[in-house]
Amino acid sequence: MSVIYLLISISIIIAVAFLTAFVKAVKGGQYDDDYTPSVRMLFDDELKNNTTETPIQTKVKKQI
Repeated sequence: MSVIYLLISISIIIAVAFLTAFVKAVKGGQYDDDYTPSVRMLFDDELKNNTTETPIQTKVKKQI
């Protein structure tokens, strides 16, 4: 039974360490994306052309 307490305490310590590392990475700007906004304007025309090619029909009209 003491092994379970030991494993639970070690897993909680590891989880807190990973949470601390994640918070530190977020605050340090690790996940900031500086590249995509500058390149997005280059691919803007491709996105517009792909969406206008196939319109989606949402309602079917009944014939009387």
